[in-house]
Amino acid sequence: MKEAIQRAKVLVEALPYIRDFHGKRIVVKYGGHAMVDPELKQVFARQIILFQYIGLQVVVVHGGGPQISSVLGQMGIKSSFIDGKRITDDKTMDVVEMVLAGGVNKEIVNLINTEGGRAVGLSGKDGGLIKARKLYYSRKKADGTTQADIDMGHVGEVTEINPEIIDVVEKAGFVAVIAPSGVGKDGATYNINADTVAAEIASHLKVEKLIILTDETGVLDSKGKLISSLKYEEIPGLISSGVVTGGMIPKLECCMKALDNGVMKAHIVDGRIPYSILLELFTDSGIGTQVVKE
Repeated sequence: MKEAIQRAKVLVEALPYIRDFHGKRIVVKYGGHAMVDPELKQVFARQIILFQYIGLQVVVVHGGGPQISSVLGQMGIKSSFIDGKRITDDKTMDVVEMVLAGGVNKEIVNLINTEGGRAVGLSGKDGGLIKARKLYYSRKKADGTTQADIDMGHVGEVTEINPEIIDVVEKAGFVAVIAPSGVGKDGATYNINADTVAAEIASHLKVEKLIILTDETGVLDSKGKLISSLKYEEIPGLISSGVVTGGMIPKLECCMKALDNGVMKAHIVDGRIPYSILLELFTDSGIGTQVVKE
């Protein structure tokens, strides 16, 4: 009986959040361990379906780095990296597109549909969704100087988002599941960082929230304690002081970009925790770090 009462309390606690989010849009960047563990994949799909049922429209942007590396290895294609960033030549780009748009994307769509939802897979090519250009990388040398304009191949950055295809998909009652690739003016295909694509789409759609799933607890302070609510203006200081390092820096930069462009809140959430999105959005305490402008 106590367990049943506790479940009822959880539902009651979620009620005001469900009411507030009804009819709103969010963008979820899906990546990390949540895309690998079979149980977490199923849980993710069920969360997306629940959001559909309560009238919260979700756009999913996914990554797929480990899956790409696995297939490249099986095909005997050696990967080259600069500072952890993959150089994407023509052969590698063919595999990237095959894995992201043809493999990972369709698996996510199938998971949602199999669990009773309605999803459609898209890439940046569909409906001219994502326009891109070649991204040149600037690298710091050991002596402190910068080696600029390193050609990373088919690695790109977003120049334009055309959300019309997303609107069409949503009006038909489907969730848009988007692979992070874009097309240049010359017709070339570019692989783009999924966090960046999620922030760009969230910005253009002016969504209520951007949620980035990661394999970390969230943003930690200098003592290693989770920062549950982080103000926009505090972020530069955390980075310059070395409190925030590594892969968390670009994630926070994506959050800042989204907030600069009208997104109400951004969240960095540990995707290794089952039902992490529900816990972050529909409970009073949350489990990750929310980033707010004011």
